[in-house]
Amino acid sequence: MKRTLAIVLALTMLLSLAACGGGKIQTDPNRLVIWHDKEDAVIEALSAYLEEALPGVEVVFEKKTSLTDSLKLVGNDPNSAPDLFIFAHDKIGVFAEMGILSPITGLLDEGVLEDYLDMTLEAASYKGTLYQLPLYFETLMFMYNRRYMQDEEVPATTDELLAYMQANTGRGRYGFVEQHSTAYYSAAWIHGFGGSIIDSAGEPFTEPEAVKEALRYHLQFVELMPGETEYATVNTLFLEGKADATIGGPWMVPSARAAEIDLGIAPMPVVDATGMALAPYSGVQGIHVLKFAAENKAEAVKVLLDALTDPQVGVSMALASGCAPANSKCYEDPAVADDALVQAMRETAQIAVPMPNIPEMDVMWTVTSNLLTDVNLSGKDVDSAFDEALKEARNLIANMK
Repeated sequence: MKRTLAIVLALTMLLSLAACGGGKIQTDPNRLVIWHDKEDAVIEALSAYLEEALPGVEVVFEKKTSLTDSLKLVGNDPNSAPDLFIFAHDKIGVFAEMGILSPITGLLDEGVLEDYLDMTLEAASYKGTLYQLPLYFETLMFMYNRRYMQDEEVPATTDELLAYMQANTGRGRYGFVEQHSTAYYSAAWIHGFGGSIIDSAGEPFTEPEAVKEALRYHLQFVELMPGETEYATVNTLFLEGKADATIGGPWMVPSARAAEIDLGIAPMPVVDATGMALAPYSGVQGIHVLKFAAENKAEAVKVLLDALTDPQVGVSMALASGCAPANSKCYEDPAVADDALVQAMRETAQIAVPMPNIPEMDVMWTVTSNLLTDVNLSGKDVDSAFDEALKEARNLIANMK
């Protein structure tokens, strides 16, 4: 009798915890929890839109400072997992291989993605399956301070950029600065020579001669920049008027405007030797659905995704924070069409390369940054440093399988 009573009490307690959220099993099919790591302006714009568009669905946004680690811990456990999450596309392969993601094509109406930019859909797909509904994207851009670099001086080619740096660098001033020994930034130079950090099959440093040629050529620019390449250093030099130009992302724009810089944004310079522009990585931010939610809250998830395909969502985010929408129809809005930052990113998207979303890319960030440090900061020979990096990359990737 006592044992039976204890079991009943235990079950009652568990049910009570679940009902009040203590167990965090989302039994309400019309309540969706979305994890994210986005800036406040983006989430505020999304929340305001969804409150009006979906009065019958409760959408709860929860910010996570380390979203990747949080998602790796929860797996498919509905007790600790969200229903959906908003994140960059480059971890799709990792989460798809973990088996926690649901494809989204079956959750969308047919033809609804026809207006989306091809680059964003390519980034959102892994092994031919679409796992993300793209919301907006970010790319690096060529930025300059009109107080020092006039519009007519903006270099159209990399040789012109080098000549400008040689004429305008010295006595604590720089013609151009960038995070030259960081993989995310230097990828643009590698792509401009026809190389890559990794291909879709997981092969590192495809077209090795192109990669080495890019490293040798880029070294001329590095020698005219500060040895310190951290974001804070580059950002401070540009914001304090000690650097005429830089390559940076949209996250630099608010600070530049606050510093009252007359900011100019121009197309990326073309590499004279190849005729190809410096092609930066693009990061596509979008919403992903976990399998548990797709199976148990399908109707609410479908309603949410359908609402997020409305061009007004992209317009709201663009106006709130300068996001470049994934839906091409957003650019028909007059306010978006007049936003120089958003239009510059859309133009750069024509040449940008989506960050690889395969699991093997995880090791390449460090391998590539180490290679850049060896060549740019330690003075190692390009050929020997590259051979060591390629060997390390192949070993690390082999150990993943």
